This record gives sequence, C-alpha cells and structure tokens, in this order.
Amino acid sequence: MMIPAPDQYQEIREAVGGLCADYGDDYWLKVDQAKVYPEEFVKALTSAGWLAALIPQEYGGSGLTLAEASVIMETTNRHGANSGFYHGQMYNMNTVLRNGSDEQKKKYLPRIASGELRMQAMGVTEPTTGTDTTKLKTTAVKKGDKYIVNGQKVWISRVQHSDLMILLARTTPISEVKRKSDGLSVFIVDLHTVIGKSLTVKPIANMVNHETNELFFENMEIPAENLIGEEGKGFKYILDGLNSERTLIAAECIGDGYWFVERASNYAKERIVFDRPIGQNQGVQFPIADAFMEVEAASLMRFKAAQLIDEHKQAGAEANMAKHLAAKAAWEAANACIQTHGGFGFAEEYHIERKFRETRLYQVAPISTNLILSYIAEHVLGMPRSF
Repeated sequence: MMIPAPDQYQEIREAVGGLCADYGDDYWLKVDQAKVYPEEFVKALTSAGWLAALIPQEYGGSGLTLAEASVIMETTNRHGANSGFYHGQMYNMNTVLRNGSDEQKKKYLPRIASGELRMQAMGVTEPTTGTDTTKLKTTAVKKGDKYIVNGQKVWISRVQHSDLMILLARTTPISEVKRKSDGLSVFIVDLHTVIGKSLTVKPIANMVNHETNELFFENMEIPAENLIGEEGKGFKYILDGLNSERTLIAAECIGDGYWFVERASNYAKERIVFDRPIGQNQGVQFPIADAFMEVEAASLMRFKAAQLIDEHKQAGAEANMAKHLAAKAAWEAANACIQTHGGFGFAEEYHIERKFRETRLYQVAPISTNLILSYIAEHVLGMPRSF
C-alpha cells in the first residue's frame, strides 16, 4: 500500500515513480554490495529531464518550482533509491544560475541540463574548520589572468563522477577583511584539466556506498573567467543556495521516511507470530503510526519552506526546520522499521539495513542537527549566540 500523496503533484510522482519501478530492490542491493555508482539509473533520470528541474527553460531545463523539484527527490527515495548519488546535479548549478555571468550561464547551464556536463561536486568543507566556513584555509591568489589555488578540502562528494566543481576559497587574507565572511570567492573548476596534476583526489571509505573524497590542491590554476560573481563575495553566493539544498535534502528524508513506514506496516500485517499478525499488537503499531505522523508533519514544513523560496522570500528558519524535522522523522521511521522486522531487518535481502545506513547520514550532513538547533535558538527565539 502506497501512502496517499498530495494530488497537485501526482503527475510528477507517477512519472518519476514509473521510472524508478525499473530499478527495484535488487538493483540497489547490487549497487550497494559492489560499492559502485548507479550510472544506469542516473542516466535515466538525466535523460528524462528530472535533474534539470530547476534550470530555466531558456537554458534547456524544465523551469520547475522548488516544491516540484522536492517531489522528484522525495519520490526517488520513496522508491528505494539514494539521492546522494545525484542530488548535486540538481542544486549545485544554482550558484551559477543565481550569481554567474551571462557568459557562464550560456556556457554551462544548457550542457548541465542535457547531462553533457555534470556539476555534482561542491568544495567547501575543510579538515580543520568543518562547518566554521569563514575560517577555511584554502587560498586562491590572482596572478595575471589566473588564480593559483593551494589547500585542502574534505568530505567532497561525487568528484569522481563530476565534470565541474564549485570551489570556495579565500582570496583576501582574513586579517585584511572587516568581517570574516568577506574575502571568500567562488570558482568553477574544470576537473578534467586538474585531477591527477594539481589536484589529488583521495577517496574516503565510509559506512554507506557514498563517493566522497579528500582533496589536495597544489598550485592549481583556475582561469580568472571562472570566478563566479564578484571577488570576495563568495560566502554570500554559497549561502544563497543553501536554503534550497536543505529543502531538497528534507524531501529526500521524507521519501526515506515513507519507504520505512510502508515496509514496516506491510510486514506487520503479514508476519504471523503466536497465531496473529504482529501488527495487531499496539507495541508494534504505535511506533509505526508515530513515525508516519512525524513524516507527514515534516512534509508540510518542507512545502512551506519551498513555497517561501519560490516566492523569493526569507526562508532560513523554515528550510532549517524542514531539514531537521525530516531527518529526524526518517531516522525514527528507520528505527521503527528495523525493530518491526526484528532479526530480518539486519538481513541484506530485506533491503532495510542499506536504507537504515543511508538515512542516518542526514543527522550529520549537509548540516548537523546541532547547528540547526543553534540557528533556531539564536535567529528565531532570540537567545544569545552559543558559539
């Protein structure tokens, strides 16, 4: 039984769901076991135009709203996929779309929309600064018509399956700026010209089949024309797209939550113990019902955040709350699902343990729950800054 969805998005749900139906549990199990990238599935999504949802029609995209794009991400996860493989292609290009020059938009966006170019990677996080982004140490020094980059990044996903990367680096020393958020700049990096030369990519093995890496820059050259927007304003440009990213991540978590609830409720109705279905016991029913309500509530906050962003209104609080509530709801649904299945929840053939590992990531990334709580406490409730 598939839980009913809002009618206004039914056409998208059915179309994306139909595509996902060709890539069922066994496909994702094989991908996970082999620790490979799901090229076939990503190509199908790209060919159908779903990953170009937020690119305007004038550049070859679909020109959909963020709310509609969120339904695409929700639906893929709701059918057992893992959006972490491809969601960067949907929202990383926002930095170019919102802040790039006309030449950059014309050069890159149509090719991203068609799938000719993948802009899946964003280089921001560093080993010693983490989410304290304004203190990052990677530098980009302008010399003639080029910038020379030196430094290090960590937890940079999909570099090995991307043609382009958005890179944040410091162009003015922090000692020479009035605000520590000043002096940071954003660049487009053509990965094919630098990997194995001035850019070393070191994969990070992790608990899920997620391609993420540590990057080392050694005198890496970037053409000055690849600077996005104005030099020194990069931190603002990166922030511009974060609310959209968090809203889309929330949608993915919501998709996971529905997947867990459906698996748990179906199994509870079918599994017979002591001559009765285990779903007849309130101790089994209640955690699943509670998880479903939490997912439904998170979904509403997701749509509220998306609507505000689509209307070009402030949505920092709503986007953060949507991400937090959705990640929390998905994790509670995952726990209810694995508990309902008992020992079978740990068996690969039931597919739950894979999704269980995948959805746990969103308690930590792309922003931790603690930072969201700090944001709400300070910016919504007016409490003193805690860090």
